[in-house]
Amino acid sequence: MASKTFTMKFFSLLISSFAIVHMVKAGDPDILSDFIVPANVTTVDGNFFTFIDMRVLVKAAPPTAFKVLKASMAEFPALNGRSVSFEVLQFPAGTPNPPHTHPCASELLFLVQGTLHVGFVDTTNKLFTQTLQSGDIFVFPKGLVHFQYNADPQVPALAISAFGSANAGTV
Repeated sequence: MASKTFTMKFFSLLISSFAIVHMVKAGDPDILSDFIVPANVTTVDGNFFTFIDMRVLVKAAPPTAFKVLKASMAEFPALNGRSVSFEVLQFPAGTPNPPHTHPCASELLFLVQGTLHVGFVDTTNKLFTQTLQSGDIFVFPKGLVHFQYNADPQVPALAISAFGSANAGTV
Protein backbone atom coordinates (compact mmCIF):
# COMPACT_ATOMS: atom_id res chain seq x y z
CA MET A 1 0.00 0.00 0.00
CA ALA A 2 2.90 2.37 0.77
CA SER A 3 4.26 1.72 -2.72
CA LYS A 4 0.93 2.74 -4.27
CA THR A 5 0.85 5.97 -2.21
CA PHE A 6 4.43 6.76 -3.25
CA THR A 7 3.56 6.11 -6.90
CA MET A 8 0.52 8.42 -6.72
CA LYS A 9 2.58 11.18 -5.08
CA PHE A 10 5.33 10.74 -7.67
CA PHE A 11 2.90 11.03 -10.60
CA SER A 12 1.23 14.06 -9.00
CA LEU A 13 4.63 15.73 -8.62
CA LEU A 14 5.55 14.81 -12.20
CA ILE A 15 2.32 16.25 -13.63
CA SER A 16 2.71 19.40 -11.53
CA SER A 17 6.28 19.80 -12.78
CA PHE A 18 5.15 19.57 -16.41
CA ALA A 19 2.45 22.19 -15.75
CA ILE A 20 4.97 24.57 -14.16
CA VAL A 21 7.47 24.09 -16.98
CA HIS A 22 4.71 24.75 -19.54
CA MET A 23 3.72 27.98 -17.75
CA VAL A 24 7.33 29.14 -17.62
CA LYS A 25 7.77 28.56 -21.35
CA ALA A 26 4.52 30.36 -22.24
CA GLY A 27 5.87 33.94 -22.22
CA ASP A 28 8.65 35.81 -23.94
CA PRO A 29 12.05 35.03 -22.46
CA ASP A 30 13.80 37.68 -20.39
CA ILE A 31 16.85 39.16 -22.09
CA LEU A 32 20.21 39.83 -20.48
CA SER A 33 20.92 43.14 -22.21
CA ASP A 34 19.12 46.42 -22.84
CA PHE A 35 18.04 45.30 -26.31
CA ILE A 36 18.75 42.64 -28.94
CA VAL A 37 20.34 43.62 -32.24
CA PRO A 38 19.70 41.22 -35.15
CA ALA A 39 22.79 39.87 -36.91
CA ASN A 40 21.96 41.72 -40.14
CA VAL A 41 21.83 45.16 -38.42
CA THR A 42 25.09 47.09 -38.48
CA THR A 43 24.01 50.47 -37.08
CA VAL A 44 21.88 50.99 -33.99
CA ASP A 45 20.50 54.50 -33.68
CA GLY A 46 17.07 56.07 -33.22
CA ASN A 47 15.93 54.54 -36.54
CA PHE A 48 16.30 51.03 -35.10
CA PHE A 49 13.74 51.90 -32.41
CA THR A 50 11.30 53.65 -34.80
CA PHE A 51 8.53 51.86 -36.71
CA ILE A 52 7.16 53.91 -39.61
CA ASP A 53 4.88 51.41 -41.38
CA MET A 54 1.75 52.80 -39.68
CA ARG A 55 2.18 56.10 -41.52
CA VAL A 56 0.09 54.66 -44.35
CA LEU A 57 -2.95 55.04 -42.07
CA VAL A 58 -2.65 58.81 -41.84
CA LYS A 59 -5.09 60.47 -44.26
CA ALA A 60 -5.65 57.15 -46.07
CA ALA A 61 -9.01 56.16 -47.48
CA PRO A 62 -10.73 53.32 -45.60
CA PRO A 63 -9.87 49.88 -47.04
CA THR A 64 -12.45 47.88 -48.97
CA ALA A 65 -11.69 44.67 -47.05
CA PHE A 66 -10.67 43.86 -43.46
CA LYS A 67 -7.00 44.77 -43.00
CA VAL A 68 -4.45 44.30 -40.21
CA LEU A 69 -1.25 46.30 -39.96
CA LYS A 70 1.15 44.62 -37.53
CA ALA A 71 4.07 45.84 -35.50
CA SER A 72 5.33 42.54 -34.11
CA MET A 73 8.86 41.22 -33.85
CA ALA A 74 8.77 40.09 -37.51
CA GLU A 75 8.02 43.60 -38.78
CA PHE A 76 9.82 45.57 -36.04
CA PRO A 77 12.96 43.74 -34.82
CA ALA A 78 13.48 46.20 -31.95
CA LEU A 79 10.57 44.43 -30.19
CA ASN A 80 12.67 41.29 -29.67
CA GLY A 81 12.79 40.76 -25.91
CA ARG A 82 10.27 43.54 -25.19
CA SER A 83 7.19 41.32 -24.59
CA VAL A 84 4.92 43.75 -26.47
CA SER A 85 3.48 44.10 -29.95
CA PHE A 86 0.77 46.13 -31.65
CA GLU A 87 -1.78 45.92 -34.46
CA VAL A 88 -4.14 48.33 -36.16
CA LEU A 89 -7.31 46.66 -37.41
CA GLN A 90 -9.38 48.32 -40.12
CA PHE A 91 -12.95 47.10 -40.58
CA PRO A 92 -14.93 48.34 -43.57
CA ALA A 93 -18.69 48.34 -43.00
CA GLY A 94 -20.05 44.82 -42.46
CA THR A 95 -16.71 42.98 -42.21
CA PRO A 96 -15.42 40.43 -39.68
CA ASN A 97 -12.07 39.45 -38.28
CA PRO A 98 -12.84 35.68 -38.29
CA PRO A 99 -12.40 33.45 -35.23
CA HIS A 100 -8.75 32.97 -34.29
CA THR A 101 -6.43 32.65 -31.29
CA HIS A 102 -3.16 34.14 -30.11
CA PRO A 103 -1.39 31.26 -28.35
CA CYS A 104 1.39 33.39 -26.84
CA ALA A 105 -0.43 36.47 -25.50
CA SER A 106 -3.63 38.09 -24.38
CA GLU A 107 -5.00 40.85 -26.61
CA LEU A 108 -6.13 44.26 -25.40
CA LEU A 109 -8.34 45.87 -28.07
CA PHE A 110 -9.10 49.61 -28.04
CA LEU A 111 -11.87 50.76 -30.39
CA VAL A 112 -10.96 54.14 -31.88
CA GLN A 113 -13.84 54.57 -34.33
CA GLY A 114 -17.18 52.90 -35.09
CA THR A 115 -18.74 49.96 -33.29
CA LEU A 116 -17.62 46.33 -33.08
CA HIS A 117 -19.36 43.19 -31.91
CA VAL A 118 -16.64 41.14 -30.17
CA GLY A 119 -16.49 37.88 -28.31
CA PHE A 120 -14.53 34.87 -27.16
CA VAL A 121 -15.22 31.30 -26.07
CA ASP A 122 -13.65 30.08 -22.82
CA THR A 123 -12.41 26.55 -22.11
CA THR A 124 -15.87 25.50 -20.86
CA ASN A 125 -17.39 26.56 -24.23
CA LYS A 126 -19.08 29.60 -22.70
CA LEU A 127 -19.43 32.51 -25.14
CA PHE A 128 -18.72 36.04 -23.89
CA THR A 129 -19.82 38.86 -26.22
CA GLN A 130 -20.05 42.62 -26.14
CA THR A 131 -20.85 45.45 -28.54
CA LEU A 132 -18.12 48.07 -28.23
CA GLN A 133 -18.45 51.79 -28.86
CA SER A 134 -15.63 54.19 -29.72
CA GLY A 135 -13.37 54.55 -26.68
CA ASP A 136 -14.13 51.09 -25.24
CA ILE A 137 -11.43 48.53 -24.42
CA PHE A 138 -11.96 44.75 -24.43
CA VAL A 139 -9.54 42.00 -23.40
CA PHE A 140 -9.27 38.61 -25.11
CA PRO A 141 -7.58 36.08 -22.80
CA LYS A 142 -4.49 34.33 -24.08
CA GLY A 143 -5.11 31.28 -26.25
CA LEU A 144 -8.92 31.58 -26.39
CA VAL A 145 -10.82 31.64 -29.69
CA HIS A 146 -12.16 35.13 -30.35
CA PHE A 147 -13.57 37.35 -33.10
CA GLN A 148 -14.53 40.91 -33.99
CA TYR A 149 -17.30 41.98 -36.37
CA ASN A 150 -18.31 45.38 -37.68
CA ALA A 151 -22.06 44.86 -38.06
CA ASP A 152 -22.68 48.46 -39.14
CA PRO A 153 -23.65 48.41 -42.84
CA GLN A 154 -22.30 51.92 -43.50
CA VAL A 155 -19.66 53.04 -40.98
CA PRO A 156 -16.12 51.60 -40.92
CA ALA A 157 -14.45 50.74 -37.61
CA LEU A 158 -10.85 51.22 -36.51
CA ALA A 159 -9.29 49.39 -33.57
CA ILE A 160 -5.84 49.11 -32.00
CA SER A 161 -4.69 45.88 -30.37
CA ALA A 162 -1.81 45.49 -27.94
CA PHE A 163 -0.27 42.14 -27.03
CA GLY A 164 1.83 40.99 -24.08
CA SER A 165 4.34 39.31 -26.40
CA ALA A 166 6.66 40.42 -29.19
CA ASN A 167 5.20 37.54 -31.19
CA ALA A 168 1.64 36.74 -30.07
CA GLY A 169 1.11 34.36 -32.97
CA THR A 170 -2.19 33.93 -34.79
CA VAL A 171 -3.91 30.59 -35.36
